[in-house]
Amino acid sequence: MITKYAVISGFLGAGKTTSMIAFSREINRRGQETAAILANDLGAGNIVDAEFCAAAGVMTLPISGGCICYQHENLVGKMHQLEAAGADVIFSDIPGCGIGAMDHVYLELEEKEPDEFELLPFTCIVDPERLRMVLPENADLNLPEEMKFLLDAQMAEAELIVLNKTDTIGEEEAEAIISFIRAIYPQTPVMAMSAMKGTGVSEVVDYLLEHRSRAVHREIGYGSEAFLAAENQLSWFNTRVYMRQREERNLDFNQVIAEIFEGVRAGLKERGRNVPHLKMFAADSDEELTDFFKASLIGIDYPVEYDRKLQNKYSALSLIINARCAADPVEMAEIVEDAVDAVSLKYNMKVRTFFMETFGMMEEGKGTIGKASRYED
Repeated sequence: MITKYAVISGFLGAGKTTSMIAFSREINRRGQETAAILANDLGAGNIVDAEFCAAAGVMTLPISGGCICYQHENLVGKMHQLEAAGADVIFSDIPGCGIGAMDHVYLELEEKEPDEFELLPFTCIVDPERLRMVLPENADLNLPEEMKFLLDAQMAEAELIVLNKTDTIGEEEAEAIISFIRAIYPQTPVMAMSAMKGTGVSEVVDYLLEHRSRAVHREIGYGSEAFLAAENQLSWFNTRVYMRQREERNLDFNQVIAEIFEGVRAGLKERGRNVPHLKMFAADSDEELTDFFKASLIGIDYPVEYDRKLQNKYSALSLIINARCAADPVEMAEIVEDAVDAVSLKYNMKVRTFFMETFGMMEEGKGTIGKASRYED
């Protein structure tokens, strides 16, 4: 049987990872096929999505250090690893600007590995809040104007558009949004679901498994001035910090992490910056990850979204923080560091940073993180 493969695109914070987990769980629940996830990120490691997918009980491999659009051999190698482990259906997301994978992934697979993978419809996940940027209300979400190009291009590239987070809006609003999307992209199927609650997930999975990608180029403005301007607005920040209470007493780390979120929010507001997606993950030392924390923030004006909170109190914890920012990367690092320092002082904790990387999307050298360079004599 040929392995099925689907790319899941979408704007930062639309729920791509949660959607891939929901799709995979639904397929695995049916018992006829086994689904797996390739969690992709531009960073070198310590990625929340990979940890979260594994903690959710889905077979997962990380593929980091760059977008899958630009590491074809590694992508194919990772898919073969998942195949060997028993995967029949593989989902992967694309980080960064979230566009270009139709040409750089699907068409390359068709050309270089013909008949080796069955390509499912190229799927774009959208959420009601971010769509407000392009809906008739033309909402100001405190994000750079250039981001609108990305949201439009992601939908233009898709063979299936899925409105996610329907649990956050009413039925009438969902229908209005779907009608709006269909009017702009009349040739593209549009479906709705709540990946978090599970509503509509089965229907989306049915569509994905019953259809195949046409794998044809779509003109979306990739590489245009608008694309470069949007890419120039984004930066990445990843870190892993170890926090230990000096008096060896147990803490409610749900509260500790919540205060770090609020410290970052305050720092961003103070500097007039925003973060399209800030994610934090922590887990106990049990290999089965029976107790873990995962939450995200999709902007300074929104409440923290909790996927799961810790059930127990701990004296020490290792916390992964990933930020996809509309801010200078060094500035973002300073904001996170200030927030962690303030909380560590309040709770009398010793903090050690084990990993940190920060870079802009357009930053020279982002593909050679950790490597040296020199001028020739």
